[in-house]
Amino acid sequence: MLDVTGKAPLDMLWHWEKTQPGKVYLRQPVNGVWHEYTFAQVADQVRRIAAAIKALNFPAGSHIAIAGRNCAHWFIADWAIAMAGHVSVGLYPKQATDAVSYILKHCEAKLIFIGPMQEPESILNGIPPQVKRVSMPYPDVAPGDYEWEDWLQQYRPLQGEIVPDPEKPWTLVYTSGTTGNPKGVEIKGAAVMFALQGMLKILRPGDDERLFSYLPLAHIFERGAVEMFSIYTGAQVSFLESLEKFAEQLAEVAPTRFIAVPAVWTRIQQGILKKLPQQKLDRLLKIPVISGLIKKKIKTGLGLQNSRLNITGAAAIPVSTLEWFNKLGIPIMQGYGMTENCAYVSVNLPDANKFGSVGRAVPGCEVKLSEEGEILTRSPAQMTGYYKEPEKTAETLAGGWVHTGDKGRIDEEGFIFITGRVKDIFKTLKGKYVAPAPIEGKLATNSNIEMLCLVGAGLKQPVALVVLSENAKSLPREQVTQSLTASLEQLNATLEAHEEVAGIVVVREPWSIDNGFLTPTMKIKRHSVEERYAGLVNQCLESKQLVVWED
Repeated sequence: MLDVTGKAPLDMLWHWEKTQPGKVYLRQPVNGVWHEYTFAQVADQVRRIAAAIKALNFPAGSHIAIAGRNCAHWFIADWAIAMAGHVSVGLYPKQATDAVSYILKHCEAKLIFIGPMQEPESILNGIPPQVKRVSMPYPDVAPGDYEWEDWLQQYRPLQGEIVPDPEKPWTLVYTSGTTGNPKGVEIKGAAVMFALQGMLKILRPGDDERLFSYLPLAHIFERGAVEMFSIYTGAQVSFLESLEKFAEQLAEVAPTRFIAVPAVWTRIQQGILKKLPQQKLDRLLKIPVISGLIKKKIKTGLGLQNSRLNITGAAAIPVSTLEWFNKLGIPIMQGYGMTENCAYVSVNLPDANKFGSVGRAVPGCEVKLSEEGEILTRSPAQMTGYYKEPEKTAETLAGGWVHTGDKGRIDEEGFIFITGRVKDIFKTLKGKYVAPAPIEGKLATNSNIEMLCLVGAGLKQPVALVVLSENAKSLPREQVTQSLTASLEQLNATLEAHEEVAGIVVVREPWSIDNGFLTPTMKIKRHSVEERYAGLVNQCLESKQLVVWED
C-alpha cells in the first residue's frame, strides 16, 4: 500500500496526476451514457476552476458552497475551492429552503456551485441574492452568474502543487440536527488527514478499488468513505445518476466496497423478499448446493459480488437485519462516528465483528463513558468547533472530549454498544424513564415495518408509530395487523412494566425529507412525529387496541 503519511488530499491529487495521469478516476452518467475523467483531466479542471475562483478576489478562507446530487463536478469543485485557498460548504440536494438560506447567511458564503438535482427550487429559492452562482455542466442545471464550461475556456490552469495549510479549516459541514438550526462543524485539514490515514491502516485497500457514490456528499460519511478514500487510494468512483436507476447502476458498477445507511439496507432486503419470499428463501438456503447458487445469484443481481467490505453507519441498524444479510453471504460491518469527529470513532471488521456493536475504537481514537453513560471520544480527527457557536462548542468539547450525546456501554473486549440518545430518553406519567432505541430495535425485526418511532413523554405507556414497508402495503390489513400484534406481544414479554408498548399506530403518510419527518441524513425528527400524531396516539391509548390504523 502507498505510504500516505503526512499527505493532504491535494497532495494525493498531484501524486496521481504525475504517476497515473491516464487512469480513469471519475465516471459520470448523463442520460444513461457514462462520461469518464482521468486523473489528468480532473487535475486540469481543478486547476482551471481554482484559477477562476481566485480571480474573484475573495478574502482568503472564504466559504464557498456546493449544492446538488453527487457528481464528478462536486469532487472537482471541492478540490478547486481548497486549491484557491477557501473552505467548502456542502448542501444536501433536498435541503429545505429555510435551511439553505440559514446556512448560506450564517457562513457568509461568497459563491455557490449548483449541480444537478431533482427539485432545484428548494435550493435555488434559499440562495441570498448576494451569493453568486456557478452552474455545473449538466442538462438540467439552471443557468448561473457563471458557467463551468466558460470558466474552463477562460482561465489557464494554476501551476504548481498547491496544498492548503493543514492547520486551517478544510471544510464546514452543517449537521442536519433533528431540532433547531443546523450547526456548522469546522474541520481542519489535519483532522481529515489523521482520520483517512488511520482508516487506511485498518481497511487495507487494494490497487483496483471501485466505489459507487450516491449518499449525500454534504454528509461526513460519504465525504470520507468515498471522496477522501478515493483520492488517497486512487480508487475509481462511479456516480449514481438518479434514484430510479439505483439498482441498475449499482449492478453495473459492481463496487469493491459498498457503503449504505440502514434505510438502504432495509430497502435492498425488501426488494429481495419481493422476488423471493422469506419462507421460500429459507427452504432454498437449507439445500447445500442450491444455497450457494442462490447466494451468488442474489449478490450478482445486487452488484455486490465483488464487494470486499460492506459498511453501514449514520444510524442504528437492527441486529436482525445484519443476521439476515449474513445468511446470504453479505456480511455488513457497522461503524460509528459523528461529523464532530470526522466519523472516526469505531468500526467492526471481518476478523473482529460483533452484531449489535459498532466495533472497537479505531487507531488513535480514545473512547470512554461518562458517569451518566454518555460516549465520549477524543482524537486529532475531532472538529475545531462549531462555526460562530462558542457556547455550543464549549459544551460539546468540554474537557477536550467530544460529548456525542449517545448513551452506550463498552464490553470487556472493547466493543462499543450504543443504547440510545441521551436526549431521546423520555419519562412517562408513571415517572419512569424509557430509552426508546433498544425497544425500537427489537420491534424493527418485523419486516412489515420500514420506519418506526417510539413516543411516550407524558403518556401512561409508550406507543409505537410505524410506516409500513412497500411489501406490507400490498398485503391484506388483517394479515399485517396479526403480524404486528404478534411482534408487539413478543416485545412486551421482554420489557419491564413501565416500558411495555401500549399499541402500534400504523400511519398512512410515508416519512420523508420533503414532508419534514426526516433530516437530510434520514434520521427521524422525533418531535415532529410526536406533534403530528398526538391525536392518534391518544386514540390508541383510549381504545386499548394493540394496532390502530390511520384511515
